[in-house]
Amino acid sequence: MKHSVAGTGRRARRFHLKTVRAALLLGAAAILVLIASLAFGEQLIKPAEVWGALLGKGNPDHVLIVQSLRAPRVIVAFLVGASLAVAGAILQSVIRNPLAAPDVVGITGGASVGAVAFITYMPSAVSIHFLPFAAVLGAFGAALLIYFIAWKNGVNPFRLVLVGIGIASLLSAITTFMLVFSPAYSASSSYIWLTGTVYGSTWSYVWNLLPWSIVLLGILYFYTRQLNMQLLGDELAIGLGSRVQRHRFILILISVGLAGSAVSIGGVIGFVGLIAPHAARRMVGPMVSRLIPISALFGGIIVALADLIARTAFLPLDIPVGVFTSGIGAPFFIYLLYRTRNNR
Repeated sequence: MKHSVAGTGRRARRFHLKTVRAALLLGAAAILVLIASLAFGEQLIKPAEVWGALLGKGNPDHVLIVQSLRAPRVIVAFLVGASLAVAGAILQSVIRNPLAAPDVVGITGGASVGAVAFITYMPSAVSIHFLPFAAVLGAFGAALLIYFIAWKNGVNPFRLVLVGIGIASLLSAITTFMLVFSPAYSASSSYIWLTGTVYGSTWSYVWNLLPWSIVLLGILYFYTRQLNMQLLGDELAIGLGSRVQRHRFILILISVGLAGSAVSIGGVIGFVGLIAPHAARRMVGPMVSRLIPISALFGGIIVALADLIARTAFLPLDIPVGVFTSGIGAPFFIYLLYRTRNNR
């Protein structure tokens, strides 16, 4: 017995060190992406001058570019990616399905309907700054609809993901319908938003998104134990004293809040919530207290790096970041379908 306990302790320490190494590696990668994003663009700024520009020193043009244009954009990209990644990690843990992600089960679709409806039907007197509220409201509405339809003496995870996929298809059709019958100017604005972009991000975008991320991640911290218990299955979790359905509903609401707030600012940036949790799980395993921060780092890096490539690879064009994440995510989704084809 002592040998078994000692072995378990050694495995825990190795696992912990593995998590620390992953966090340090991803932290270093995030810093490199941040520096590159501040340095590269239509006007190259030497990495050595970036720090001075951040502090307001040096060439005034460099200070303007770094502080007002590039810094808020890369911060927004990182926050959007981190929020989507954590939202995906929560859904995959609650639903216990590797294909679960905000854009797969309809949450992103609800945000899209809310945003496109706002752009198309709201009068011009209504400020565009209310667009995030419309997107978040659409995401919560879609989630509640999915949860209501999936409810049958509780919500079964398998039924939840099936209903979510069906609702996602319906919401996509509604969005397309609104685009087809909307005026050309609003259809153009909606289409740009739907491709997913952080172009034109300002510090106000950062301050709008940051409170959502901080508050929801703070709430999630107190539910990490319950999220771990969701992985055990309903019967075992109930046997251990967990109020499964109540906690499942709360965790899904946290996921919806993170995904909806991210989509409201960055548009439909697909597959980040699918890819990042899988990559993080391979690095540190399924334990939620380690999976969540690594997923957040991974998701932030994915979107920030995709945005860097999007705005520098095809100058003077600025390609929507969602084009690159979908280009990577779609093949990965097909791979997951193939790998899990025999699972029940």
